[in-house]
Amino acid sequence: MPTTLIKNGRIVTAVDDYRADILIKDGRIHTIGRDLSVGAEVAVHDAAGLLVLPGGVDVHTHLDWEFGPSRTVDTFATGTKAAAFGGTTTIVDFCNQSKGESPLKGLEDWHRRRASAAVDVGAHMILLDVNAQTLADMKILIEREGVSSFKLFMAYPGVLMVDDGALFQAMRVAGANGAMICVHAENGAVIQVLVQEAVAAGHTSPKYHMLTRPSLMEGEATHRAIRLAELADTPLYIVHLSAAEALAAVTEARDRGIHVHAETCPHYLFLTDKEYDRPEFEGAKFVMTPPLRDAHHQHALWRGLKTNDLQVISTDHCPFCFNEQPYGLKYSKQLGREDFSKIPNGAPGIETRLPLVYDGGVAKGRLSLNRFVDITATTPAKLFGLFPRKGTIAVGSDADLVLFDPNERWTIRAAEHHSRVDYSLFEGREVTGRVKKVFLRGDLIVDGDRWLGRDGQGEFLHRPSSGRL
Repeated sequence: MPTTLIKNGRIVTAVDDYRADILIKDGRIHTIGRDLSVGAEVAVHDAAGLLVLPGGVDVHTHLDWEFGPSRTVDTFATGTKAAAFGGTTTIVDFCNQSKGESPLKGLEDWHRRRASAAVDVGAHMILLDVNAQTLADMKILIEREGVSSFKLFMAYPGVLMVDDGALFQAMRVAGANGAMICVHAENGAVIQVLVQEAVAAGHTSPKYHMLTRPSLMEGEATHRAIRLAELADTPLYIVHLSAAEALAAVTEARDRGIHVHAETCPHYLFLTDKEYDRPEFEGAKFVMTPPLRDAHHQHALWRGLKTNDLQVISTDHCPFCFNEQPYGLKYSKQLGREDFSKIPNGAPGIETRLPLVYDGGVAKGRLSLNRFVDITATTPAKLFGLFPRKGTIAVGSDADLVLFDPNERWTIRAAEHHSRVDYSLFEGREVTGRVKKVFLRGDLIVDGDRWLGRDGQGEFLHRPSSGRL
């Protein structure tokens, strides 16, 4: 590995903000200091005028992932390359158990697919079939395989949803073994009734995806999940929180000292349900779950980030193409052109998270620079057992570093992205702040618009525990 010096940068972590040089040796941060002197053999990068940030940590992605009859279009190679161009050097991706099979088999399949990753990757396990063998396998995953977080769905009956008894059983095993449960919190049974009624009445346009998934049902399920986790005595992580009612449940629990954490996503912070009013089938681009909400919920989410009742911004990068070509209908939202309930639920975002949150948060005065780093790198690393190796700039930490221009103004365009998906939720949006260089364990993998990384360069992150800040 090359020895590298990054000089003259403004180093920003979750708690610090200062100017210094960083010397990198053997993939880790070796020395931080002023005016460091090195020999001619050392590669030098001048970061004058730039922010030096920890590599982003995105703990919610779905790469090369099967969802019913659909599959996300990004491979680990394409998805992690896109992540790198967006300043993210670590992801924790979802693998899943197939019904009737061991989650250990699901992990084996995931490892085969993730071998092409270009940034470092960890795994969450989605549990679909909770039984005595599954509960025993959870302990093996935690103790031997480095998988210390498990996701269960309270939505999508017949496909992904588990009942409260199964959820509670998994929670107890996780809590007793140093792991954390992640929950997709919506009342799936009630939503299914609303969906069936809408389709029967001939309401098939994408807008009805939003109308049949009311925020009250996200709030109810979040409250229920928290109560189950409280009884099971396990840390709980609410994924992709979008609704004020859900946030209120999280806030109340945290005020009582319950170990509940929650993330939101850029699309919930910057887009509203007005996107579903787009003509013809265009609203399908914004069919993700939970759906986009009105501005009232958006204001609540920003308040939650300010008060730390929301601790993380992840992407939920779940990329299905809008059009069928060139990858085929299995990867496309066109599956649901005649019926909104068949539109694959999910949207892209892995490449634009840091610029969007910087522009809409820091540049607009909603977030400090330290808080920006905290919610995009440090806290996700802490919650999922990766800190201090990841998520900070400190001697001994991995040299995952982003040189970020806080002043460059540019326009988001899908045609310039590195994902295989054919659209962006933020097409044409002007933002301030751009990733200029990215280092993964000391290797320069992104230099402006040049890709210097390689498929398979990412390492698997064996995580000892989750949910213990």
